[in-house]
Amino acid sequence: MAVTLEELARRLECRVDGPAAAGAIEIARVAALADAQPGDLTFLSNPKYASDVASTRASAVIGDDSLTGAPCPVLRTKDVYLVMARAVGLLTPAARPAPGISALASIDPTATIGPDVSVGAFVVVGAHARIGARTVIHSHVAIGRESTVGDDCEIHSHTAVRDRVGIGHRVVLQNGVVIGGDGYGFARRPDGSHEKIPQVGRVVIEDDVEIGANSTVDRPAIGETRIGAGTKIDNLVMVAHGVKIGRNVLLAAQAGIAGSTTLEDGVIMAGQSGAIGHVRLGKGAVVSAKSAVTKDIEPGQQVAGIPAGDIAEWRESAVLLRRLPELRRLISDLDARLAAIEAQIKR
Repeated sequence: MAVTLEELARRLECRVDGPAAAGAIEIARVAALADAQPGDLTFLSNPKYASDVASTRASAVIGDDSLTGAPCPVLRTKDVYLVMARAVGLLTPAARPAPGISALASIDPTATIGPDVSVGAFVVVGAHARIGARTVIHSHVAIGRESTVGDDCEIHSHTAVRDRVGIGHRVVLQNGVVIGGDGYGFARRPDGSHEKIPQVGRVVIEDDVEIGANSTVDRPAIGETRIGAGTKIDNLVMVAHGVKIGRNVLLAAQAGIAGSTTLEDGVIMAGQSGAIGHVRLGKGAVVSAKSAVTKDIEPGQQVAGIPAGDIAEWRESAVLLRRLPELRRLISDLDARLAAIEAQIKR
């Protein structure tokens, strides 16, 4: 889909900085600085790549007011990355299956299917489930009994939404997501074996949530697991039973959250970080990659390490850790010098 630079600037609410004729240039796609060709729109959101601007072959570049030296017109904006994301959506709109229910799908007679829904082959929708308007359910998806899926959702292949799960509007579930699997709950018997605790609570996914491929959100024994509106979850993330996640939280790949932990609004957990059960991460807290949260984190605090602590202290400790061999040699040298001095005194 090609549009003129003038039309693109209008729809992206940007200013065209270039010759008068620049608005007539046709733009077909968004590409990286080094890969862009004539007809492409590129962008500079990271100053690290500023030196690549002069050599780009793109027909236009998205940049802020500090961008100079571009060999092509510039779409000026204060938020380059956001405008780039919107440009991709405009120039490469996602393909949408036509509304309708595949003859190979199995829909329980008591289920409710809204208008303009697309249901792919080998989809199973359980008893008394409800699917909202314009939602797309791709092939090999299972929707459990009494579950609800809101309007304008997209559920990709091999996803399982178990019984009595509530999913809001405009939710995206990538391939292989499991929502409402049993939480990890067992009671120890006197003989040392374990009895399963029935996991009969609910999972609620609020509006505008996206959950990445092969991530899991477990149901609790009682109560609910809840993911707040606008939260974005990467691939291979584990959300355990009874976890409460606030609004606009970001969870990167392989993050793990143990049972009954609370993440307040705006928390960020980087890749392979984790939190033990029954702790609270305050509003806007940031957990660095590969860190382990073992106690409550204050709102706005940034932490790192195992166990996670204030990131400034962790950085200082990391520097000292690298100096341990040097410090060991220094102490050994001082010990030897002290021993020599003591020997002289004794004589």
